Amino acid sequence: MGRPIPPVTRLILILNVAVFLLELSGANFNAFALWPIGGGFAPWQILTYGFLHASPTHVLFNMFAVYMFGGTMEYVWGGGRFLIYYLGCIVSAALAQVAVDALIASPYPTIGASGGVFGILLAFAMYFPRQRVMLLIPPIPMPAWLFVTLYGALELYLGVTGTQAGVAHFAHLGGMLGGWLMIRRWRGRREPAFTVEAPGREDY
Repeated sequence: MGRPIPPVTRLILILNVAVFLLELSGANFNAFALWPIGGGFAPWQILTYGFLHASPTHVLFNMFAVYMFGGTMEYVWGGGRFLIYYLGCIVSAALAQVAVDALIASPYPTIGASGGVFGILLAFAMYFPRQRVMLLIPPIPMPAWLFVTLYGALELYLGVTGTQAGVAHFAHLGGMLGGWLMIRRWRGRREPAFTVEAPGREDY
């Protein structure tokens, strides 16, 4: 049997699903979405937007990734550091999105945990670069470092070209950048040694 879901990962899953159910019930969370500066922005939104989702598919895929990869990183770091990392990626994604929205004068809000998810994916690839992961669609296996590199390159391409409208590609990249900076800083401080078995194949 695999490891149980560790507590912080479990809390992230529960909070996101609970908030989404409240959204479905008609609760108004507009003040907690990430609005552009001058268009309704408030400081707390750089965190709260990461717990809102637009559709069942949106929350399902984000929480599936948290479940598949977040637990492993929590076992590596411990709950406290994992929580700091996840929320830090949410914040860095928000800052990137606010900057982009200011450049293009976007009037639309941003929601979703994808900034934290992309940060988790980056961390997994940095700690387990040769671990095989498999996409769900299409079912192609590849090492984690390649998967994340290609995913990041695709996000950059889609963001620059505007090919896939309505998706916050630069927020995704901001989450990855924030995660990379945190890991670099921790490693520069001689991150404590850990013992963890490389997980089995991951499907994403």
